[in-house]
Amino acid sequence: MQDEQEKQVDSLFYLKKILERAKSPLSFKVGTTILVLLLTLALFGPFFYFNEGEEPHVTFKNLAPTKEHLFGTDELGRDLFVRCCMGLRVSLLVGVAASVIDLFIGLFYGVVAGCSSSLQEEWLMRIIDILQSIPYLLIVLLFVAVFGPGLKTMIIALALTGWINMARVVRAGVLKIKNEEFILAAKGFGVSQLRLFTHYLFPSLRGTILVVLMATVPSALFTEAFLSFLGLGIQSPAASLGTLANDGLLALRYYPWRIFFPSLFICLVIFSLNLIGDGLREIFDERAP
Repeated sequence: MQDEQEKQVDSLFYLKKILERAKSPLSFKVGTTILVLLLTLALFGPFFYFNEGEEPHVTFKNLAPTKEHLFGTDELGRDLFVRCCMGLRVSLLVGVAASVIDLFIGLFYGVVAGCSSSLQEEWLMRIIDILQSIPYLLIVLLFVAVFGPGLKTMIIALALTGWINMARVVRAGVLKIKNEEFILAAKGFGVSQLRLFTHYLFPSLRGTILVVLMATVPSALFTEAFLSFLGLGIQSPAASLGTLANDGLLALRYYPWRIFFPSLFICLVIFSLNLIGDGLREIFDERAP
């Protein structure tokens, strides 16, 4: 009972320390502010904008940005602001979903590899090397050919190899702490493997895991935008930022706003997530006071 109370006190102290550090990094504040604004646009932008947005109106096609159409219109007369908000929603969904899947797969694989014997660890890491040697574009092409392009195909294809970096980082962290005295003492008292992970290993790795996760999200999001830009990702009538940028490329010479605004959203999302990742790295730095 006393040990549990001490752990709760330590957890509260750690959380308070992290919250205090979160107030200092400027990059974390700026990145969080930009991301919150983008999330607000993605979730609520179309509801507070009273143009038809997704409905085609050919008579209003390719209009320049105005008060009625903040980002202009596309080749079918659809409002580009609403389309960008909807595309941002889809891109964030793909990036976050793929990153969460990467988190669980990489976390499990990394812990198993770090806690295994030398021979088992060697085999597990060679499997990772083999997977990493396969170009992700080839994997996506294979999935598109078998299952057809779409949201689910994109998420699964991104998650297939995206967990590798997470697994490597978690394995390195487990190898670093698995021979520490508190881990050996827990094993000596017969602590189960699940409890050993949840109460001892994970608290020591959560900062590193969170930083890697925040680096995985923009990577997955950019990959989705790139593949959709090539026509291998989200297909019409659904739209992601990459799809909108691809549509705008065809009209770059005469209607440059059609590619500018989707590209701007892509840059802002990736920029904000990278800033948050840098801020989290400072927040969870053990050398910080």
